[in-house]
Amino acid sequence: MAKLPDFEALAIFAKVVELRSFAAAAGELALSKATVSKAVSRLEERLGARLFNRTSRRLALTDAGQRLATRAARLLADGEEAENETLAQSTAPRGLVRFAVPMTFGVKAVAPLLPEFLAQYPDVSIDLHLSDATVDLIAEGFDAGLRIARLPDSSLIARRLCAMPRYTVAAPSYLKRYGRPTHPMHLAQHKCFGYAYLSTPNVWHYTNANGEEASVRPAGQLRVNNGEAVLPAVVAGLGIADLPEFIVGDAIASGEVEVILKGWKQPEGAVHLVTPPGGPRPARVEVLTEFLVRRFAKARKRGG
Repeated sequence: MAKLPDFEALAIFAKVVELRSFAAAAGELALSKATVSKAVSRLEERLGARLFNRTSRRLALTDAGQRLATRAARLLADGEEAENETLAQSTAPRGLVRFAVPMTFGVKAVAPLLPEFLAQYPDVSIDLHLSDATVDLIAEGFDAGLRIARLPDSSLIARRLCAMPRYTVAAPSYLKRYGRPTHPMHLAQHKCFGYAYLSTPNVWHYTNANGEEASVRPAGQLRVNNGEAVLPAVVAGLGIADLPEFIVGDAIASGEVEVILKGWKQPEGAVHLVTPPGGPRPARVEVLTEFLVRRFAKARKRGG
C-alpha cells in the first residue's frame, strides 16, 4: 500500500520557500533549525530530487523545487485554513448541533425553548432528533442528548437539568369499577399498561417511607414505546400506568386521573443532558447546555 505524503515536511518546505530562510522558518514554526533542515532533506530523499541550491549567502529553488513550491504552499494554506475554521467553531458558538431528545419531552419541554435559543445564537443550527429509543450518541454522530432516567454507569458526560418524578395513576372510573390498590403487590390483580423504554420495562419498583421495597410485573392489554400514547387509555378508565410528570401532570391537575399508591414511590429519575466523552465541548454545544440549565432552573423556581 502506498505511503501517505509527508505532509509535515511539505508544510515546512513551503514555509522555508515563503520566508527564503531555514532559520526564519524555524523561528516562525517554533522548531529548531536542524529539524527544519532534516524535514527538507527527508522530502528530497523521498522525491529523489534536490529542492534548493544552497550557498552561504543565498537559498534558491531548483527546477524541482519550483514545481513543488506552489502545491506545497497550497497544502500549507489549506491546512492553516482548516485549523482556523475548526478553532473558530470550537471557541465561538456557530455550526450544527445534532441533539437527540425523547419524543414527548422534546415536543412539550424542549421545542418551545428553541426559538429563544436560535434568536440568541443566530450562527447555531439545531438538528432535533425526537425518539424515545436510547440512541448511541457516539455511533450515530450526535453532539448531545437528553436522558430521563437514573443514569447507568457510562462514559458519557452528564449534566443534570432537573428532577423528574413519576406517578402511578388511574382514572376515577377505573378505580370505581376495579377498586383502589393500596400496596404495589395489588397491581398484579389489575390491568396495567407498560412502557417499552423504562430501564426495567417489565418490572415496577417501589419503596415506602419505612424503607420497605416491592417489585411487581404489570400486565395489561397495551404496551407502548411512547409514554404519551398510553394516556388516552388510562383516562378512558381501561387501566393503570406509571408515567413521568411531564406527561401526566396536566391530567392529574384536571382530575382526569388520580395518583394511587401515594405512600409509595418509584425511584425518581432526572433529566440529564449528556455529551460524548473527550476534549472540550464545541462552543455551540456549550451554549446550548448552559441555556437549557438556566431555563430548567427557572422552571423549577416557578414550580413548573
